[in-house]
Amino acid sequence: QVQLVESGGGWVQAGGSVRLSCAASGSIFSIMAWYRQAPGKQREFVAHITRVGGTYYADSVKGRFTISRDNAKNTMYLQMNNLKPEDTAIYYCNTPTTTGIYWGQGTQVTVSS
Repeated sequence: QVQLVESGGGWVQAGGSVRLSCAASGSIFSIMAWYRQAPGKQREFVAHITRVGGTYYADSVKGRFTISRDNAKNTMYLQMNNLKPEDTAIYYCNTPTTTGIYWGQGTQVTVSS
């Protein structure tokens, strides 16, 4: 059974920084990703990282967010800098596997102006 547990969310002022973590149980996953869902909006892709460290970002976060992972700890991170009010959302980690696509429960990030 795959389990993903996010942590690190909270409240921050615009321009501030937050670091999210996603701890995964089970095998080391080939691709892990972050998504987010703002109030009243659809869930959207934020960034993903491959097992060997290849990364890809949504244009809206490029240059401000950095995704990373520690395979030894089976944990993925999202360092978010220069946060904007429009970054306010629930952030979810995600991984596709041969048995299905798994999601964490989400962690709230609120950015005040």
